[in-house]
Amino acid sequence: MNEASKTRSVRNSDFYSRYMNDSVLDIGCGPDLVVPHATPFDQEDGDANEILNYFKPESFSCVHSSHCLEHMRNPQKSIADWWTLLKPGGYLITVVPDEELYEQGYWPSLFNTDHKSMFRLDGISKHPEVSFNMKDLVSSLPGATIISVKRHSGHYCHWKPLIPFRAVKPVRSIFFRIRHWFLGMGLIDSIFDQVLIRAARLLNVPTDQTLGKALAQIEVVAQKRL
Repeated sequence: MNEASKTRSVRNSDFYSRYMNDSVLDIGCGPDLVVPHATPFDQEDGDANEILNYFKPESFSCVHSSHCLEHMRNPQKSIADWWTLLKPGGYLITVVPDEELYEQGYWPSLFNTDHKSMFRLDGISKHPEVSFNMKDLVSSLPGATIISVKRHSGHYCHWKPLIPFRAVKPVRSIFFRIRHWFLGMGLIDSIFDQVLIRAARLLNVPTDQTLGKALAQIEVVAQKRL
């Protein structure tokens, strides 16, 4: 299921009218634009790592990116470039996977081999060389005022494991294969899949809950001061 579409379910209409009623750049959007009038930018449009080669500074009133920053070679440079594209008074809206809920303590990522970074809100990461605190990252942007910071975890199963250790690789592989069979059959949001997810949590088997309805992400909204 597309993460951008799922995020709409946790945003009200005021969110779009407040932040996206003017020019919007949607980075890494694929076919799922955040609003119909947004300018899309994805792989077919160029290299997002060098996005300043494609647009002039201060070109947009809103720069939106959902699940793109984790794919950038240098997330600090990329988010600074996105900030450069904002007009004064404009809004940067960034959505990234939550390190605890999505990566679940593993690196490299078990669920997306193209992830180059992880993101958290608080605490100390087990992998500090690739982990970024989103509040710190956004706060470091010149003239940034953070409007909101939210952790989206709707439909996510937070059950605590019954065993204190991670399940061995063969067991993880079995759960992975079963869930992808459910996905192929179009049954990923079925009651059987929900039972499988809960069993995985109890057995401490990492599984990508976001294949279904669950969200496991961080959203930060910041305004560029005039």
